[in-house]
Amino acid sequence: MGTELLRLIGAHPSLELAYASSRSLVGTPVQIAPMDFIDSDPSVVERDADVIVLALPNNASRPYIDAIERARPGALVIDLSADRRFDDAWVYGLSEHNADAIRAARRVSNPGCYATALHLALRPIIDLCALPPHCFGVSGYSGAGTSPSDKNNPEIVTGNILPYAITGHLHEREVSRHLGTSVRFAPSVGGHFRGIVLTALCELRDPVSPGDLAARYERAYASCPFVRFDADSPIDLRGVAKTNTARVGAISVDTEDPRRVGVVCSLDNLLKGAASQAVQNINLALGLGETEGLA
Repeated sequence: MGTELLRLIGAHPSLELAYASSRSLVGTPVQIAPMDFIDSDPSVVERDADVIVLALPNNASRPYIDAIERARPGALVIDLSADRRFDDAWVYGLSEHNADAIRAARRVSNPGCYATALHLALRPIIDLCALPPHCFGVSGYSGAGTSPSDKNNPEIVTGNILPYAITGHLHEREVSRHLGTSVRFAPSVGGHFRGIVLTALCELRDPVSPGDLAARYERAYASCPFVRFDADSPIDLRGVAKTNTARVGAISVDTEDPRRVGVVCSLDNLLKGAASQAVQNINLALGLGETEGLA
């Protein structure tokens, strides 16, 4: 995520990199600017910057946030980890459904990659659901981070699918909290490097037609520059990998029981699920065009 974010900052017409810190790359050149990575001690955030992005592992942000509150309380802070997604003092950075709050925010918690796909698939119809939606997703192994494990070992994941955290996944709790209703979610890691395909199965209170369902999604995302809705087209990885755009659609309504429906969402977990969504949030919070540096 940090690598992708630096690339996007380097191409952004209104952003200039002040510094970049790293746990493992100290002293090596930053590719987008004439500087080297500096040490990632929390005191690094005391340096002069208008925007601070924390691309840290979960449970690592507290010392940095404490240092920011002491030294740079007016800075815009974007946290890409899960540490503040359950904190009401931080704005949840789901651009498509929370833009007004983000525009007024100085503390933004970026949604998780799977959580972004879950929200985009479910939000337009969650008020119609009679039961908790059941969702299944497959992510590329880049989503498993950089710490060595079976889930990001190419020798293990290539030609393979590894289910994990079948109950109680962090993103299940995250989405349930921000949707205000329970969601069931089972993830797996696939043999590709990047990209998520997520299927949501919902049982509605009342029967619905495919046209009425599609109209809800079209209204929800008509003004969203980075969500493409395709009611009938297949949704897969090829249309989203290495892009800032999520695809939602492939709507299915059970002909025997039209209360049962399915929706698919795909996105790049490193971009729309992380780095480009962070830039969307920066743009909104700074009063820039939402697509600046991304279109």
